[in-house]
Amino acid sequence: MLCKSGSGDAPFLELNLMLKLFKKADLILLASLLLIASFFIVFPILLKGKSPEGQELFARITVDGKLYKTVALSAAEQELEIRTKYGYNLLKLHDGGIQMIKADCPDRLCLTFGAITSIGQTIVCLPNRLMVEVVSGTGGGGGLDGVAS
Repeated sequence: MLCKSGSGDAPFLELNLMLKLFKKADLILLASLLLIASFFIVFPILLKGKSPEGQELFARITVDGKLYKTVALSAAEQELEIRTKYGYNLLKLHDGGIQMIKADCPDRLCLTFGAITSIGQTIVCLPNRLMVEVVSGTGGGGGLDGVAS
């Protein structure tokens, strides 16, 4: 008995046609690529904010390449004003991170970084020559940069 397919059957027919075009190996390859891609997305999210060996994190603040101040990152909320001959910046420490909340630079790009909480993350305000970097309790960026002999 022949029956006409209604408009509701169209998506199922297209799906059947697509499945016939794919070979079993194609589906395995596609599934493995999706699995690998999800690993690279999920793994960094799980490790975010983790310091090696439970070390305390600090924010190293430099102005024009010179150390201005180092502050411990904690859950306590506080604000830190930085006034230099290059300009004004206001940093907010909260929730184990640090964030630039005000700046008098012309582009205000430094305000878009959000809060930084992981070793190696930085906030940079080029017009005011200010850089904020999260470092480990040992004062380094979490690893060896180089050895001079």
